[in-house]
Amino acid sequence: MKIKKVVCAAGKTGFFFDDQKAIKAGARNDGNFYTGEPLTPGFSAVRQTGESISVLFILEDGQVAHGDCAAVQYSGAGGRDPLFLAEQFIPIIEHDIAPLYEGREVTSFRELADLVDKAINPATGKPYHTALRYGITQTCLDAVAKATHRLMADVVAEEYGTTVSETMIPIFMQSGDDRYLNADKMIMKGAAVLPHALFNHVEDKVGLQGEKIHDYLVWLRNRVLDHKPFEAYMPIFHIDVYGTLGIIFHNDANRIATYIAELAKAAHPFHLRVEGPVDMGEKGAQIEALAAIRRELEALGSDAEIVADEWCNTLEDIRDFTDAKAGHMAQIKTPDLGGVNNAIEAVLYCKQHGMGAYLGGTCNETNRSAEVCAHIAMATQPVQYLAKPGMGVDEGYMIVFNEMSRILALRHL
Repeated sequence: MKIKKVVCAAGKTGFFFDDQKAIKAGARNDGNFYTGEPLTPGFSAVRQTGESISVLFILEDGQVAHGDCAAVQYSGAGGRDPLFLAEQFIPIIEHDIAPLYEGREVTSFRELADLVDKAINPATGKPYHTALRYGITQTCLDAVAKATHRLMADVVAEEYGTTVSETMIPIFMQSGDDRYLNADKMIMKGAAVLPHALFNHVEDKVGLQGEKIHDYLVWLRNRVLDHKPFEAYMPIFHIDVYGTLGIIFHNDANRIATYIAELAKAAHPFHLRVEGPVDMGEKGAQIEALAAIRRELEALGSDAEIVADEWCNTLEDIRDFTDAKAGHMAQIKTPDLGGVNNAIEAVLYCKQHGMGAYLGGTCNETNRSAEVCAHIAMATQPVQYLAKPGMGVDEGYMIVFNEMSRILALRHL
């Protein structure tokens, strides 16, 4: 089976691009807009429409394989590639990347993925933008699945020596700023992990001493206890604080760990994970800080966990954070790793080396990238998988739940 033609279609994502640097510097919400000037290169506003590119392989039997190129909400931050705009990158796909695939035989996923993921952009002397590699390798996986009449999950399992899960992977749902109403939705749907909560501004959301997070967790605990959808419901509380604890506590590992341990008590009887407690501005310092906070938490006897996110972007980064025990869990933010082949390897490395594997991503993806990653989740069995895209809760949860449900139904025939 050969690939006859590569076709591109500009698209939208399920959320927005946000200038994290400007938000941390004080840009404020004005409805769904942000006030202030953008600070990250490439942004025309602090918040702007998310964009994607669908990459379609037309196979010689007429089938169409499909993946979506997309980049994270906070593009250009934390060492990531710059803002991803469709009109700038479709010409690169058509001129540079399409010739790598057109006329080529569909062989293995890993071989097809390497064509783009390991290629060097002649214009920059660097790998192609992570969003390009992300979407095109999704298409490669779908092409192999279609050419061999298999599920994408089965292709991954065969090529990487894994076993496809017989049950749903726990789904982590994210609320966005509407952390109260959306938490209600999550509880009603029986979310396994919730609510993310987007604590990304000290004064408005976190509190000068972290008191607003504490109060929210008390509210969330009581809300779950009052409205649990079934008696045995025990979700994990996972909040993302975007480095704000480092701002409040001056990056003091002991003070941060002590505060997180207090949050864990407020969340009891529910287990607590805190993502991104600090943002040290560069990878080495971030690894040292998260490793220190983990040691302090363990010395306190707290079962709270911290999750690595910022500066943990590539497969190499995830290996380095894992080896240094820089956190209890790593978010494998799928668009940041480039090819989905790297996300697969990242999950497997974490599992083999005692680090919790959180197959994540971004609200700023598409339905298609979420579906493809659902197959990867089922084939690699991470601790949790992100409901994506969007911040509306219902839509992202529906997409990933339904795709995993379809995988289970088809494999049980």
